[in-house]
Parts: sequence; C-alpha cells; structure tokens
Amino acid sequence: MTDHSILFHPTRMGAMELPNRILMAPLTRNRAHPDGTPGELAERYYAQRASAGLIISEATQISAMGKGYIDTPGIYTPEHVAGWKKITAAVHAAGGRIFCQLWHVGRISHVSLLPDNRQPVSSSAVRAEAQTFTANGFEATSEPIELPLDEIPALIADYRHAAEMAKEAGFDGVEVHGANGYLLDQFLQDGVNHREDAYGGSVENRLRLLSDVLDAVIDVWGVDRVGVRLSPLGQANDISDSDPETLFRAAYSMVASKSLAYLHVVESFPGTGEDSAGREMLDRLRAGYDGFYIPNGGYDGNSAAEAIAQGRADAVSIGRDFLANPDLPERLRVGADLNEPDQSTFYGGGAEGYVDYPFLDEDSKTAA
Repeated sequence: MTDHSILFHPTRMGAMELPNRILMAPLTRNRAHPDGTPGELAERYYAQRASAGLIISEATQISAMGKGYIDTPGIYTPEHVAGWKKITAAVHAAGGRIFCQLWHVGRISHVSLLPDNRQPVSSSAVRAEAQTFTANGFEATSEPIELPLDEIPALIADYRHAAEMAKEAGFDGVEVHGANGYLLDQFLQDGVNHREDAYGGSVENRLRLLSDVLDAVIDVWGVDRVGVRLSPLGQANDISDSDPETLFRAAYSMVASKSLAYLHVVESFPGTGEDSAGREMLDRLRAGYDGFYIPNGGYDGNSAAEAIAQGRADAVSIGRDFLANPDLPERLRVGADLNEPDQSTFYGGGAEGYVDYPFLDEDSKTAA
C-alpha cells in the first residue's frame, strides 16, 4: 500500500490552518432551488464531507446574468445568504472549513436561463461550440454579446457584492473561478477575446479583468482568504489561446504578486487522456510559481501523495472520489476501498447519489 501519511501533514494556507492536504474540489450538482437558493439536502451533503482539509463549494453565480446551468446556486440575494448560512454552520459544527467559489459563466449559457431571456455576455461576440443544461436538457449555448466597456465596472461590483454576501453567509474565504472557459477565462484567452480596448489585445490587457476582480474581492476578504482557479490547457467549453504558456506565465506572476492564499490549477479534464506537451508546460509554469499550489484533475491518494512529496503540490483537490466518498480522508488514511461514483446522479435529482453514499462506519452516516 502506498504511504499516504504526507497527505495528513497539517499545513498553513493563507490565514487557514488545514489539518490535511486532501481538499474537496468544486462539484456542480444542480440541486439548488430555481431562485438559486441552495437546496435543503446541501447542508447534509457538505457537512458529511467536513473532514476535507478544505471544501471549495460548487460554482456559485455572482449575479442573475452569471448563471449558465439549471438549478445552480447563487450568492447575491438575502435568500442565498440564508441558505448558505445553514451550510457553513453545519460544516463548521462538523469541524470543517469551506470557501465559496465565485462564478460567472459568460457565454456558456442559454437565453432561457437569464433574466428576460437576455443574451449571455462575453469578452467578444463569439458563440461557443458547447452545450449547457437547461429545463429542456442539454442545449447549444446561445449567441453572446460583447460585454460593453462601460458595463465592466458593474461586473466587478457584482463580484465585490458576491464576496460580501459570502462573508455574511459564514464562508471562510472565496475562490475566484477564472478557469474552464467561463467569463474570466473568456477574457484571458485570445481564442475568444477579440477586443480592441483596455481589456483585449495584449496579455497585460487580457489579464486586466481577472486582476481587477481579484482586487475587488481582496478588498472584502484580504489576500490571505482569497484563492483563484485557472486552467492553462484550455480543455473545456471551446476555449483556446495562441500562446498559452506566455499567457499563463503572466497570469501566475500576477497571482503571485497579489500574495493570494492559493492558486488552484485544473491540470486535466475527464476523458482528455494524456498530454505530454501539456504536462511539460504545466511543470514549467509550476516551477516559476512559489505560492501555495493546488492541482486538480484525476488525482487519487497515490498520485496526490507523490505530487506533494515531490514538491509539485502543497495540497491536492479531488472531485469525483469526494463525491462518492464523504469520508475520503479516512479511507485514504487506512487504505480502505472507495465507493464508485454513480454518474447518472451527478447532476440534478434528490438524495440518491448525493447524500446516501456509505461511510466506512455506518453510524457516522446516521449521525451526519
């Protein structure tokens, strides 16, 4: 059995003391109410997983225009705050820590999901070759409009407001979602960003919105309770860049200059296979970043322990195994078998495949 003991070495991440290096990745589950208030079962779901070194919440939209999928939660109304307060209180009562992932999907949306059937916004009016999940099932994303320059301050204000709401809801910090082809990534990567103003063109300009958003969120939380998620390989939602290594080297440098609590990097996506050139690029980018680094993508206990032991990671975020194993840290500690995730229950539904995965100790499940 691989020695997993390094996963249980406590560590300091920004203002947080983490009891282990096994973090729960953000996992969209599509079980919120239509108004974006988290569903009743979410309190149990998150509390069950409180043994993670840190829980990063499912992606949570910062505004009504930030929504891209049916039944995803928000963090911009008093009702949202009230719903999340119950969840954060339950996680804290179980001894856990939880950050809120702040999300705007940009063009990865559909008019039926947005106020008054408005068109989605993006860095440029470039439609994504992608689908989203609506009341009718999977549908092609809608044609976006270019976000007007004079509306960017209001967008940044939406991020600030969401950060304030997350603090009111009792979260321990926030993660800005700048990955996976969503709005901030649409400004970063020139496959989508064709702007000719201060937010397009040069790498510096394309980084500007992410930097401005981070500054707004830092004003609310301080640098040591803010993280950011990036995906340099561009493997999701029809995103691409002509020179990703140059872009993301600059992005990593910008993040480092702000002394954020962490950088969370999506290193691979399910079903994409091995990419040796991409892996080499990620390693070069990592070598130039000296902050707290959290990789994500296909990690299990063995590969997570290896990455930390080799200095390639300070902690690792795990998604699907946490979805199916609420007591994942304990299973890794004792070398127990893992529950297999049921993909048919990933998105939408009720308790099945959400809060009914067994614990090693069934008494613990009942108590949760």
